[in-house]
Amino acid sequence: MDRLQAMQVFTRVVDANSFTQAADSLNMPRATVSTTIRKLEEHLGVKLLNRSTRRLSLTPDGSSYYERCVGILAEVEETEALFQDRSRGPRGRLRIDAPPSLGRLLLIPKLCDFHERYPDIELVVGLSDRPVDMVQEAVDCVLRIGELQDSSLIAKRIGVFKSVSCAAPSYIARYGKPDTLEELGNHRAVNYFSSRTGRNIDWSFKVGNEVVDIAVEGVLSINDSDAYVMAGLAGFGMIQPPRYMVEPHLQAGKLIEILEAWSPPPMPISVVYQQSRHLSPKVRVFVDWITDTFRHCPLMEKCLGDYPLDEACRFAGTALGRNGLRELLERQSLLESSF
Repeated sequence: MDRLQAMQVFTRVVDANSFTQAADSLNMPRATVSTTIRKLEEHLGVKLLNRSTRRLSLTPDGSSYYERCVGILAEVEETEALFQDRSRGPRGRLRIDAPPSLGRLLLIPKLCDFHERYPDIELVVGLSDRPVDMVQEAVDCVLRIGELQDSSLIAKRIGVFKSVSCAAPSYIARYGKPDTLEELGNHRAVNYFSSRTGRNIDWSFKVGNEVVDIAVEGVLSINDSDAYVMAGLAGFGMIQPPRYMVEPHLQAGKLIEILEAWSPPPMPISVVYQQSRHLSPKVRVFVDWITDTFRHCPLMEKCLGDYPLDEACRFAGTALGRNGLRELLERQSLLESSF
């Protein structure tokens, strides 16, 4: 049995969650894939997969073996890439994960440029509202908002997440424009609620060196970022969305910024990848490309104006300040799922 090939077949079955799809992607007969997995289990002396007529699932041993296979196969691919003809350029499958709004507005519109530069890289992009286990799910790079706590990963800051407090002209015409934080009690907001806890996310403001969270009353709560912005545009209430999502509406006058003196605190946007002595060429070119793309993105210009980037790569384990952990936990759904 070719153990390296068996590892490739096993990981492809897990990734596809299907023997048939794995066989198609590997250009193998399905029976060959099934036989390879059976012989691999016999060789290891453990059961790797639970099989049923409807789905596949990893056993605990299978999960551990999958994690190790992904690392071994990545090392093999990276080692081969180091000695391949440099003129061929980077190649292989590149798996990326990003929060939905970052993906829709900033990443996807630019991917044609990346493909034209690196046509031999197969892109697999996931837009997810949950934390991703990069090793377990064989993800090469993730885009993330906020401080990062996993010190086994490397993070490079590529942008800045800044929210903006705003309201539609129709709302201001009806209810007026708040001039102080205290006046928020006389207004109503469209609230964004956490899918995890069901709680509304407090509005956040930077007051001097402190971060102040305020619960703003409202009669509508939403957990989808696009619908949240639409409700604000309709004049249903004030909103505090990411600036990059609404900058065109602000410039067109469809939304008006409020409470400019107390802007929400900024958070970094980072590209995160696993540690490696030899960074894969496909990962290296993507990291360089996404850094440059965000630096020149018109939707990010306003965010970067007073918050310059620290482009140095660092371990993703920056300590959070006194308010940081609470803020991160309270706003986690907001940051990961939509903003």
